[in-house]
Amino acid sequence: MKKLISSAILSAFLTPLCFGQDLTSRFDGETMRRRVITLSSDEFQGRGPGDVGGKMASQYIANELKAAGVKPASRGTYLQGSRYFQNVTMFGVKANPSTLLKVGNETLKFGDDFVATTGAQKAKVTVDADLVFVGYGINAPNYKWNDYKGSPADYRGKVLMILVNDPPATDAEPNLFGGKALTYYGRWTYKYEEAARRGAAGVILVHTTESAGYGWNVVRTSNGNWRYEIARGKKDRTPFLSMKAWATNDAASKVLKASKLDLNDLRDKAKRRDFVPVKTGLRVHLDLNSETKAFFSPNVVGKVEGSDPKLKDQFVVFSAHWDHLGVGSPDAKGDRIYNGAYDNASGVAAVLAIAEVLAKMPQKDRPKRSFLFLFPTAEEQGLLGAEYYSRRPLVPLSKTAADVNLDGVNFFGRVSDFMALGADRSSMIDQINAAARERGLTITPDTQPEQGFYFRSDHFPFAKVGVPSVNFQHGEKFVPELSGEPKAFFKDYNAKYYHQTTDEYHDWWDMNAMIQEAEFALAIGTKLADAPGMPRFKNSDEFAAADKSRFRR
Repeated sequence: MKKLISSAILSAFLTPLCFGQDLTSRFDGETMRRRVITLSSDEFQGRGPGDVGGKMASQYIANELKAAGVKPASRGTYLQGSRYFQNVTMFGVKANPSTLLKVGNETLKFGDDFVATTGAQKAKVTVDADLVFVGYGINAPNYKWNDYKGSPADYRGKVLMILVNDPPATDAEPNLFGGKALTYYGRWTYKYEEAARRGAAGVILVHTTESAGYGWNVVRTSNGNWRYEIARGKKDRTPFLSMKAWATNDAASKVLKASKLDLNDLRDKAKRRDFVPVKTGLRVHLDLNSETKAFFSPNVVGKVEGSDPKLKDQFVVFSAHWDHLGVGSPDAKGDRIYNGAYDNASGVAAVLAIAEVLAKMPQKDRPKRSFLFLFPTAEEQGLLGAEYYSRRPLVPLSKTAADVNLDGVNFFGRVSDFMALGADRSSMIDQINAAARERGLTITPDTQPEQGFYFRSDHFPFAKVGVPSVNFQHGEKFVPELSGEPKAFFKDYNAKYYHQTTDEYHDWWDMNAMIQEAEFALAIGTKLADAPGMPRFKNSDEFAAADKSRFRR
């Protein structure tokens, strides 16, 4: 059987890549399976950046790229360990789990009531400041919304309590903050960034499952271990928060009651433009002692050159983050390894397969533009590797056509629909729709726009710097319908597997489903690479200005 498969693949490589060709036969499902098993094994210890397992994972990916004939993409300034590495300098903080947070006369327990880290990039931090409730913590001139009313002194040096998500749309304004769809103003990353720009000492985000899109268990596991940031140099004046915290809704309610404030009442008032921040009269005290470490963790980068002499200096990017949460708090069975099989060993395996298909083609038969394969580090820490790349691109942004990001590749069963999150923001939707029609597939809109998935993976830093980008995901129309373990895993993923030790490989994984998604992604990349011009953001989109500016640099 292996010989028959190998012969079929070899035959396919001898055929030029045609515009509308189905490329399924060029993928080796068992190789994809092997890569998933390896990357999500206990030996790789959850692929934490800076950890032994993270180093093993990045080197493994580099080795696989080399074996597939994919050329390294890094330049001289990044040559530390491998020409396939773009090393990201990071600073890590791991908070003492016995840390207590005091708000007024109430004492909150780490893990149960709150979690916290620091952006100060040092081991010991003390915060002692007044608490101000600032609603959704948004300043959005385009929506004529500003929660930061009053004097700058009202926020400088204070701890700000902020609600997660956007203010809800109303009957009078059904499209306020994107209507049902979450905007970047609703993301927790924005809340921290805006508060830091105001000079705040810290932030306490109020968690609810509905507003965050995931349970407190995800907040606890994601923030109870090492947290990383891109290391700041001595001349870096980027504002930061000494305290970055989340609290449960119950804990936030409890501390506010001490000042005779009702969180539900404050939440209702915060839904209005005329909301005025509330000085709670409470004092916040936090002594945060943390383990710290500074280290390199690489983005793994490879490239395959295109066929057109004039267009091969332009690149289509495929991205898939290699990291997960490493070794953390034990679950009920004592398992401490967060294997991250779906998130995102599956995506890495798919992008490696795409790279291998392209690298094994004779150059004259390849698409016109070239391809960059980017496996970012520290996605789980806030898209850090992709953010670093977007600031220090190995291909000029003006030569970067688009990014197609894979984060969680379908292993449940073949589908008749896919989601291309963010594709309708730019002209790349035309290539995606064309590839879908050729395969009899449907492109469905985001089924959960309120969760803001467009802002939650490595394509987003590309969008922020003006590169059209898409987070490519499978849909929910399985053919045939799921049953048994696959159905249960799919149904319960957010509740039982997302960022948990249970996100592990199982023998029932359907490689035909993974091949379908990888093949479709490659077809989209091929159309982008062969298109007469590079895709551009629509003029009405919030990233259109950044798109235009990258061509003026």
